[in-house]
Amino acid sequence: MNKITLLILFFSSMAFLSCQNAQQAVHDTTTLDSIALEAIQENTYKEAVSKLSSDDFLGRKPFTKGDTLTVNYIREQFKNLGLKPGNGDSYFQEVPLVEITSKPTSPSITLTGNKGDLTINYLEDFVIGTKRLQEHITIPSTELVFAGFGIVAPEYGWNDYDGLDVKGKTVVVMASDPGRYDKNLFKADTMTYYGRWTYKYEEAGRQGATGILIIHETAAASYGWNVVRTGWSGPQLDMVTENNGASNVEFEGWISNETAKNLFQIAGIDAKVMEEAKKPGFKAVPLQVTMAVSLKNNFRKSKSNNVIAKIEGSKRTDETIIYTAHWDHLGVGEAVDGDSIYNGAVDNAAGVAALFEIAKAFNAAKVKPERTIVFMALTAEEEGLLGSAYYASNPIYPINKTVANLNMDAFSPLGATKDVSVVGLGQTELEDYVRQSAAKFGRFVKGEGNPSSGGFYRSDHFNFVKKGVPGLFMGSGDQLISTDTTLNTKRKEALSGRYHNVTDEIDENWDFEGILADIRLFFDIGYTLSLEKTFPGFKANSEFKELGEKRLSK
Repeated sequence: MNKITLLILFFSSMAFLSCQNAQQAVHDTTTLDSIALEAIQENTYKEAVSKLSSDDFLGRKPFTKGDTLTVNYIREQFKNLGLKPGNGDSYFQEVPLVEITSKPTSPSITLTGNKGDLTINYLEDFVIGTKRLQEHITIPSTELVFAGFGIVAPEYGWNDYDGLDVKGKTVVVMASDPGRYDKNLFKADTMTYYGRWTYKYEEAGRQGATGILIIHETAAASYGWNVVRTGWSGPQLDMVTENNGASNVEFEGWISNETAKNLFQIAGIDAKVMEEAKKPGFKAVPLQVTMAVSLKNNFRKSKSNNVIAKIEGSKRTDETIIYTAHWDHLGVGEAVDGDSIYNGAVDNAAGVAALFEIAKAFNAAKVKPERTIVFMALTAEEEGLLGSAYYASNPIYPINKTVANLNMDAFSPLGATKDVSVVGLGQTELEDYVRQSAAKFGRFVKGEGNPSSGGFYRSDHFNFVKKGVPGLFMGSGDQLISTDTTLNTKRKEALSGRYHNVTDEIDENWDFEGILADIRLFFDIGYTLSLEKTFPGFKANSEFKELGEKRLSK
């Protein structure tokens, strides 16, 4: 073999090895793309959060001027980032909704029982409304029945409606599910969907009840009465249905814990009945208490928008990874200390601004994603996950080709943490990707701090999960890297109590390092998925595993 031939073979082999190494580098998920990560910047992120949560956007409530301002702003940001329209040639997906303003015709309701009467006041003691599109709801008399948790769960051997006919009656039920109180029941202290207020309303409707009242208890609900009175009063949004809401109960609402105790008193029943309801075999208790309900309703049908953009994959364009963040908040509402704009900086201007930063990172990546990356700012999450529900029922991208939903909702401004909190730990294989990516940043994964709050069912990823698509909802943990205990305590005190409050604004107490760390983690997880051919599924013990398998078989 001559020298020239040897040189040709040498350089050919080197070229082959170089190509082989390059190919391996494309799929090397153990390293970070530093150039892409550097594109995620605090100054641009902070600017977007400040803009979206400013008073100019009027609290970003759907069907208001704030709606129009918000979706147009998001669209312009997507355009400026060079992202393609996500719905054909449009950045918008119209979401038909109905706005219902429902209010009692009297500021108080009197309940009549065997042991006396009880007058309760609107907002202070109770809130009620309706999803039925009727100008008036008039119920001369309805009898109240205490139906435990209001749950029918055959897989857990639980039926609070067993042998109970609630037609014409109003069920009074507790928040959460039995697992909160007995770790041998349901999923122990990890709330199931049966514990969510949405389920309880739905089940009462299926049972044919006239109305439903949920007993509020701060720990069980995971939020205070202030959230109930602001979140369930005033204009409410809902999906447009063919029967104009006729399948729902005539009225639905909440009563305070103190009101519930007074209710049991006039019924002549020991309030300990609520403890009995937490045990298997409980039977519903007629309270022999009646009340009249009269509601005046105004409603209008209109449309809001999901805002959608994309970066097309370099190879498998039909396979999508969808990043979501809801753009809406509570708008202008009840004034607190002279401020009536619910700005929603943490919840969820923080998430929407993260969409922009992650898009920048994908644009800067050395190796472009092989799968299509979709960025979706969703409407009406605060009204019951309505924007994501509409998309899931009217998908632009095939569900069986949707790899995963990575959902960003309410980043923590307390600072960087060593740990990463996955909401609904044990549900999907996406948590394995979180562990892999977290390790690259020197972080570790753990479950949410309060699994009994039912967080896995409380944000937009859940509507993807219900269609069999693995959804990820994660955020900072609680092990702060900062060792300045004085500063950490000061920051926690300053930022506490802002959820669904007028004080949810950006200010000098925010530490952006933790948020940026979480955004980088979200990017790396999606980037890793974008270079793979696999489709993550659900964990063996997830109630959605079979649904996920059916989705991929279509």
